[in-house]
Amino acid sequence: MESFVVRYRNLLVLLALLVAQILGLATQVHRSTGGQVGGDRGDGSSVKLIRYWTSSVVSPPEKALHSSGSGVSWLWNNYIDLRHVRQQNADLQKTVDRLRLEQAALMEDAKQGQRLQALLHFQEKYIYKTLAAQTIGTSGTDQSRVFYIDKGKNDGVERDMAVITPEGIVGKIRDVFPHTAQVLAINDESSGAGVILETTRIRGILRGNAAGQAQVEDVVRDQRIKPGEAVLTAGGDEIFPRGMPVGVVQNVINDPERDGFVDVILKPAAHLDQLDEVLVVTSTQPRFPPDQQQDMAASEALQSSETERQKASDGMAEKLPGLVVPNVPPDQQPLKDTSNPTPVSKPPVAIHPDRFTPGNAVTPNLPASDGAPAVDGSGPPRKKPAPKTPGSNTNATPPATPQGENR
Repeated sequence: MESFVVRYRNLLVLLALLVAQILGLATQVHRSTGGQVGGDRGDGSSVKLIRYWTSSVVSPPEKALHSSGSGVSWLWNNYIDLRHVRQQNADLQKTVDRLRLEQAALMEDAKQGQRLQALLHFQEKYIYKTLAAQTIGTSGTDQSRVFYIDKGKNDGVERDMAVITPEGIVGKIRDVFPHTAQVLAINDESSGAGVILETTRIRGILRGNAAGQAQVEDVVRDQRIKPGEAVLTAGGDEIFPRGMPVGVVQNVINDPERDGFVDVILKPAAHLDQLDEVLVVTSTQPRFPPDQQQDMAASEALQSSETERQKASDGMAEKLPGLVVPNVPPDQQPLKDTSNPTPVSKPPVAIHPDRFTPGNAVTPNLPASDGAPAVDGSGPPRKKPAPKTPGSNTNATPPATPQGENR
């Protein structure tokens, strides 16, 4: 190394001087940002040449170092540091599944709340006493259209009670157990209910067919039966209340066993395949709101008092002598008169009696005739004059009237 310096000493000194000279010039000369070398133009767009050289030398390695650092960081974050991502993904998937189940449960609770609210609203306004129940299972076969409810004998449920929904009838209680009961649906082949078509007033028997459809049997062929007509309960079976919706006419087919009869296929008003809550009619005695009950009690009390008065009046009439006026209705007979006028114990005395006054028998004035006295009620009777004879004195004084005779 020393021999190299000694050997090339002059050349090295020259190079050092050249470098020093170049550096001196670089510190004095400015380079514009446009690429021109020269002095400062006064617009602040020039830079010293030494600074430009230094930046040109340092920038590429610095840029390469920064790029390599960014690449290493990206590689670390996206590949190397992902050893826990799989577990986090599994945990997040479990959370999503749990939230989905909770959302479904909340939606089902909301729907059930709406159904229960509608059921309670119908139960409050329904005229008969009902018991709310929930379906808990079915028979498990397609041939038997039965299901079970969570109310039984301990809750007051009895056999042959009607089961309904706000939309229409569902069926009747078939078997009763202590805490559950079995319901026979209206689309079962062994069921039966009396129904009537709302418009045509045609009656029939509601039963189920082999396909699980509700149909009305024993109906005479009638051209007036059209699809869409409503069908109601007739009330003659003493199970279903009268006037409950059953369904609407869907189709009319001829009875294959009897000519002149048809089977009316119905679309049930209640959703028999989507039953969740039902009502059991436990009493067919009508119930009314408190205000109507008070009005009915007052009306019954008034009616009972009127009945007692009528009975007393009839008893009094039986004790009195009979008096029936012909051509007069029975309720207007004198003995049926309840006006009770004030009786008069003694008739008043007439001030000027005449011949029409009761109790004063007066003979009316009659014209005098021969041999009959004329009486006017105020003077003595006239005597028949003696027959005239020839030579008698017409001016003779009549005999005197005895004193004891009335004048």
